[in-house]
Amino acid sequence: MTDKPDLAALFGSSASTFMGIEACTDLNSLKAPVALIGAPCASPYSAVGAYCRHAPDALREATVPLAANLWHYDFDLGGPVFPSAELAAVDCGNLPFDEADAAGNREIIRKAITTIRARGAVPITVGGDDSIPIPVIEALGATGESYTILQIDAHIDWRDEYMGESQGLSSTMRRASEMKHIERIVQVGARSIGSARPQDYQDALDWGAKFVTGYEVHKHGVEAALALIPEGSNIVVSIDADVMDPALVPGVIGRCPGGLSYYQMTDLIKGAAARGRIAAMNFVEFMPERDVAGLGALNVARLITTSMGVLARQAAR
Repeated sequence: MTDKPDLAALFGSSASTFMGIEACTDLNSLKAPVALIGAPCASPYSAVGAYCRHAPDALREATVPLAANLWHYDFDLGGPVFPSAELAAVDCGNLPFDEADAAGNREIIRKAITTIRARGAVPITVGGDDSIPIPVIEALGATGESYTILQIDAHIDWRDEYMGESQGLSSTMRRASEMKHIERIVQVGARSIGSARPQDYQDALDWGAKFVTGYEVHKHGVEAALALIPEGSNIVVSIDADVMDPALVPGVIGRCPGGLSYYQMTDLIKGAAARGRIAAMNFVEFMPERDVAGLGALNVARLITTSMGVLARQAAR
């Protein structure tokens, strides 16, 4: 049997935005408390190009079957995704990009995030590879606030440069550490082998970054990681899809055994919101071309949906 049931037809769903939420095509008129925005590309390595460029649209597509159920009871949130229509997120579409103009891509992202924050909304930036968070985090400097980064990733991203690029996906936390408004970096979920060399890890420790490995999360839970976030912090949550178990999210460029579960991820996000206020979120490194039967798209999209609900409840406080 090769035919798949059409769940969208079963649920009466038809949507072009993420989970069918309202579209916002003009950031300057944004009124919602949460704004989802796609960033297909920032600073790609020449060897692989913008290999996650299709992720924002693939994640939107994964939500189409369930969009008609948006206002139904959500057992992961204890009520509908959004407590009220006034607290609902909006989908701001995708930012333009030019694979040959990394500096231009970063400036487009910075301007968009600056506008979203100036309108009082929390941006959820959906990438794109893990170079996307660099301009997102840079843009937060305009707020005059200090931030704690909660990076949830299989890799630590502390290379000073890689393949001649200093703004690429292997350098994200190194670049963040150089920004004056970043006072703390908590890195959760590291496992296996990545681009980091022993000196890169030591540099991170010397700067003051705190690590809770994937194995430690499995052994002891997420509480040790959350305890590293001081109460009242402004928090940037940056999530690389490869931190999750590849049995759940196979659509990543570098699969490796282990990884966090969906509920460990939601506990980290909910726990961060309980410790302080989440000011921005990034979801990056999902590669639809590597996915298996849409499984990864479903799980990442579901995690974004849950995050929107968490941020909506944060806005209500």
